[in-house]
Amino acid sequence: MFGLAGPNGAGKSTLISLLLGYLEPTDGTVRVASLRPRAFVERHGMGYLSELMAVPPRWKLEEALRRYAILAGVPRDQVRTRIEAVVTLMGLDEQRGKRVKQLSKGNLQRLGLAQALLREERVIILDEPTHGLDPVWTQRFRDVVDALRRPGRAIFIASHNLDELQRLADRVAIIDHGRLQRIVEPRGLQGISSAPYLFTAVGDDAVIRSVFPQATAAGVGEYALPPLDLAALNAGVAQLLQRGVLVSSLRPLHSVLEQHFREAVGQ
Repeated sequence: MFGLAGPNGAGKSTLISLLLGYLEPTDGTVRVASLRPRAFVERHGMGYLSELMAVPPRWKLEEALRRYAILAGVPRDQVRTRIEAVVTLMGLDEQRGKRVKQLSKGNLQRLGLAQALLREERVIILDEPTHGLDPVWTQRFRDVVDALRRPGRAIFIASHNLDELQRLADRVAIIDHGRLQRIVEPRGLQGISSAPYLFTAVGDDAVIRSVFPQATAAGVGEYALPPLDLAALNAGVAQLLQRGVLVSSLRPLHSVLEQHFREAVGQ
């Protein structure tokens, strides 16, 4: 599971076009399983969800999936089975008779995910896959993608949702101005040595300020702390507890991946 992150204009869409074989590199090489991308796609196919779905509005949902299954090369005797499988997987049973123009943004996005999964592809590329999904289906998407993990398969996710990438990806590439800035392994970065924090506490404000003089008010009972190493942070929290302050929450102001993103793109 490989994630791609970067600000607008960083080159994410260009890189995806190279991986799909839509573009040829002007310099360097791009290979998928030792093949040029276009050759790989022609021989094996790829699952792909584009950032902006463009499905003929008069098609009905089930009709669209049938057409995409044929285009994807799903064997004729398996088309019905595969359509039923992805409709069930993406919770689209009640939508199957609707025309595309009647679908909400979220249901259209789920249709896009369904068509990308019609075949058991070795490579799946998803561009902003949670765009338009409600919180319930964002969570469900994580379960769907986790279930796709298997040896011999690569899943490539480009997203502005850093929290999503941190939850899903084994590695995340951060790019800016067309260049790779760093590769992050989110699962190996659960403790960051120095980061800003936000904590919520109930107690004497003067005590809190005496322990953390650098704290700034961030809301009722909320305080923001500048970057602190973990030893200093824990020592301060221990003092608060000893002096009768109740700390109800403590969290990094940014996720680990967001912290790396900000550093990588200079923000």
